[in-house]
Amino acid sequence: MSTANARSGGSRPPIKDTRTDGQLVTDYLLKKGYRRTEEIFRQEVKDLDETGKPRENGDTSAPNKFLPAGKYLTAFKHYELWVERGIDVYKFELSKLLWPIFIYSYLRLVGQGSSAHAQELMEQVRGRFEKAYPDELKALQLITLPPHVRDSDLAKSYLENQYLIPISKFLIGNLFHFLERDIDQGGAIILDIIQQHCRIDSVDRGPIEPFSFEAIYRRARHLDLDEVDIQEGIPGFSNRSGLANRTILDNTAALKLGPFPIDPDLRSDVVAELEEEDRLRPPREGTTSLLEEFNALHPIKKEVGDSPQRGDIPYPPSRARDVVMEMQKARENRDRYRIEGRTGGVGPGISVSMNTFHNHLGTVSCMDFSKDQQLIGVGTMESYIRVWSFDGKALKSRLPPEKDIKTNNRKLIGHSAPVYSIAFSDSIRNLDRNIYEGDPQPETDSKLLLSCSADGQVRLWSLEVWACLCIYRGHDGPILSLSWSPHGHYFVTGGWDKTVRVWSQDHASALRLMVGHDTAISVVTWHPNGTYVFSASDETDKSIRMWSVVAGDCVRIFTGHAEYISALECAPNGKILASADIAGNIFLWDIEKGTRIKRCRGHGRGGIWSMSFSVESNMLVSGGQDNTIRVWDVEMPSEGSRLLANQQDGDGTIVAAGGQADGKQTGQTTQPTGGTASGTGKRKGKDVMITPDQISAFPTKKTPVRKVQFTRMNLVIAGGCYYPETQDAAR
Repeated sequence: MSTANARSGGSRPPIKDTRTDGQLVTDYLLKKGYRRTEEIFRQEVKDLDETGKPRENGDTSAPNKFLPAGKYLTAFKHYELWVERGIDVYKFELSKLLWPIFIYSYLRLVGQGSSAHAQELMEQVRGRFEKAYPDELKALQLITLPPHVRDSDLAKSYLENQYLIPISKFLIGNLFHFLERDIDQGGAIILDIIQQHCRIDSVDRGPIEPFSFEAIYRRARHLDLDEVDIQEGIPGFSNRSGLANRTILDNTAALKLGPFPIDPDLRSDVVAELEEEDRLRPPREGTTSLLEEFNALHPIKKEVGDSPQRGDIPYPPSRARDVVMEMQKARENRDRYRIEGRTGGVGPGISVSMNTFHNHLGTVSCMDFSKDQQLIGVGTMESYIRVWSFDGKALKSRLPPEKDIKTNNRKLIGHSAPVYSIAFSDSIRNLDRNIYEGDPQPETDSKLLLSCSADGQVRLWSLEVWACLCIYRGHDGPILSLSWSPHGHYFVTGGWDKTVRVWSQDHASALRLMVGHDTAISVVTWHPNGTYVFSASDETDKSIRMWSVVAGDCVRIFTGHAEYISALECAPNGKILASADIAGNIFLWDIEKGTRIKRCRGHGRGGIWSMSFSVESNMLVSGGQDNTIRVWDVEMPSEGSRLLANQQDGDGTIVAAGGQADGKQTGQTTQPTGGTASGTGKRKGKDVMITPDQISAFPTKKTPVRKVQFTRMNLVIAGGCYYPETQDAAR
């Protein structure tokens, strides 16, 4: 009985140990006599709460250098967010402060015993610095206790020296205004770090950014940094922040250069119609069918990552007109004049149709041809545009009062300043039969014309009612160049305000704004798949940039031109970019690698105003101010054959003075440039260098060539304005 009572009514619950895990560990270590280990452990858990997380607030009664531990990460994040949300041109320089803010915050936290907060700071922000400061981060990870701060060479170097930060004088005022304004959100901590450990030097220069002219110029020429940039940072440690101007241009971003996938609904409609077309008109023996040609142009299976996704850029639903155009593109691609393989500089004779304008009074500023070779248009310095029919037939009009008017040209008036660029919308010759019985036959000629002007406006013109449909505003100042997307609907512009803008024809404001050039944009063009645009800048910049339309980022930059860049053209295969300048140079670039392939020379000075690639992307035609049209072998290296008179220019390109090599013609026997004597390759006693990859040169009679264009059938059409007086712009 007594035993039962003892087991039931007399039993008590076990006594609960109320000590925390940390206290249990320290008591155990003391019991075992591990006093040194206990001291280290106590320092490490000093700022942890009961859950093992860093305490939100430190000791606010401590001296100024021992600020609340949790505030350091907050201050860093607040400043980082301000920089990221700021103006692009200021980001690079303001980001220089992030590293010293981080490292001094970390050392302070460890020094005051807040190891948990220091570790949290390290984990959350180390990703930003892993590429630029890998060695320093490894050393910092070993600093976890106050004695480590006193013993570490890295910590002593940073704490015993001031961290020098050169910043443009234009930014210093903005920086300190922000820190004083947001004093409670972290400004006080950053100001204290700057006062205790940093020295900010005011530099009398413009803002420096990763893709600025100064950074590009130094990297391209392997120049040393300015003295102030060399001294940036802590003496004795590698200055990666200052070196960033030379290493930041890393042209390794992944690109998708394959063709843009065709709309599945459009594909099914086109396939059905091409099957019917092949049945009614079987292909000749040895010729592929239209369906086979279409499938070759638009293969269903593509290499992974080679092509962009259909959903990357939205397009309007396809129409009957699109079906007819795709059918005709397949037909013209099959029946085109083919240019096969390497030409060796003595390639096939390309036919050129030259269109010469007379009585223009020197007012023509730009020119374009419609893709179906039915229309030619010019923009003028007198602010109007004039459009002609190629064959002289009357232009159509849908306006009832104008149906009986028979005229082969139209004048479009609306701009209030010189017109700098015009572009016809896509077009192709129509089918000779109506595939939609009972419905009107879809028209495939150009319906729209874009123009840009010094008045800062882009205008969209109807070629059916011959009136302006829409005005696009946004650029600050003259707009110097524009271009339609290869798939229509979108277009790109570049202007005096140093910006590149992408628009859609149904939106009045730009969809993308790309900023990075240091000077005005001279020319823009599209990549064939419509997901990238290229822009070139004039004056001091002279760089070419490749922009992602999807993200708005600069993904490639090409440098090497020393003169005004006057023309850009991307090859149909999407792998090669051609650029030309007013010194007569043509550079070919490997887009994927971001490197130059070669330089083609033969044009005289004055400007190469237009270029165009053949369908196979292995030939290039150019036209310029030196009154010539020239055809180039894209695949042949510029130094690929023995020359009559070998010379080597400053950049290592082997060039020739013209004439013949090994008894074979390396181009034309006559190498005409503005004011050049036939066959001599000399102009006023100076050699005109001609690289052997020039296949042929076609001289005009006092007619600078404004526009050249390879058709889908691999024929060349060109245009220019005749000057009755002797004019040598290259002189």
